[in-house]
Amino acid sequence: MRRWLLPESIEDILPPEARRIERQRRALLDEFALHGYELVMPPLLEYVESLLTGSGHDMDLRTFKLVDQLSGRTMGIRADITPQVARIDAHLLNRKGVARLCYCGSVLHTLPSGLTATREPLQIGAELYGHAGIEADAEVVRLLAQALEIAGVKASRIDLGHVGVFRALSARGGLEAELEQDLFAVLQAKDMPDLRELVKEVAEPVRSALLALPECYGGREALERVLALVPGDGEIAQAVSDLRKLADELPDLPVSFDLADLRGYHYHSGVVFAAYCAGHPGAIALGGRYDKVGKAFGRGRAATGFSMDLRELTQIETGAACPQAILAPSGADKELREAVAGLRARGEIVIEALPGHEGSWGETGCDRQLVQRAGKWIVEKYQGEA
Repeated sequence: MRRWLLPESIEDILPPEARRIERQRRALLDEFALHGYELVMPPLLEYVESLLTGSGHDMDLRTFKLVDQLSGRTMGIRADITPQVARIDAHLLNRKGVARLCYCGSVLHTLPSGLTATREPLQIGAELYGHAGIEADAEVVRLLAQALEIAGVKASRIDLGHVGVFRALSARGGLEAELEQDLFAVLQAKDMPDLRELVKEVAEPVRSALLALPECYGGREALERVLALVPGDGEIAQAVSDLRKLADELPDLPVSFDLADLRGYHYHSGVVFAAYCAGHPGAIALGGRYDKVGKAFGRGRAATGFSMDLRELTQIETGAACPQAILAPSGADKELREAVAGLRARGEIVIEALPGHEGSWGETGCDRQLVQRAGKWIVEKYQGEA
């Protein structure tokens, strides 16, 4: 076996893709900063007690674990940064008012999320703490849409959902934890045959409501279908009211509804949302309200936010041209050094032609060259090496 083979679904990022990822990272973090979101950098490793607090069984299965040689305790490599940011807000910042935080870093998954997915996504996101109203959810959805625009990946659809609907049905039906978990999985997959099998012993009207839930998607008519599942249920009515208010706050965005979308069910506590783009099979960004994570850290802060994978975004972005470079001679000539510095100050990539490497500069992306004509240094089209 080749010693340099990487593990399955783990890849190197080579210069062209790395350049696009870094450009997007800088642009998105700068945009978040303009909206008042402050950058935090949680550690890659934490003790599992802290890393998995409030995140649910599914996150436990996705987390690589190892033993700390210093303490003998079990540590985990983060599979999601959101719980870490919730811990920072709860225990380190400890602010009384609203806190807006953002982040960008690698996470590691025990298994890929799909056939072509990496196990090392580069997660970027923004979180808003301290405000329980719909205004906060609307802000983060608008910020998500703006972030996708900046990344060159325009959202064709933003689905809104609410985990309160499923929780209300589960409580009304008195479902045991194991059955609730199984139902969560089949609803997420919209697997109707398995759903019918799982609910055959569930009492009405919950049985019929669970069977109808996968059909509650689309425009505002989906909300009317949800209300009709169990007429008069206060929790479902409140969830529908929240979704209506949120949609009203986002009139310029392609908002739709999907009440069977339960991704992140174990730590989300209210509104959830997922963004999609044309031609891409799955969601490109996920988010929602997760007040319960803060409670798990001992401080019940309202929280909402979103995250996405920068590596995935760069694979589907449109119109991103790779910047080209200017080849310049190397040397100590004062006017040459001033010309090179001036080009770099204007944002140009200037590569100095070190001696002994003639014939290889084309592979570095040079499309122009700095040459001296009539005593002046000027930029011309690169003709290649003779």
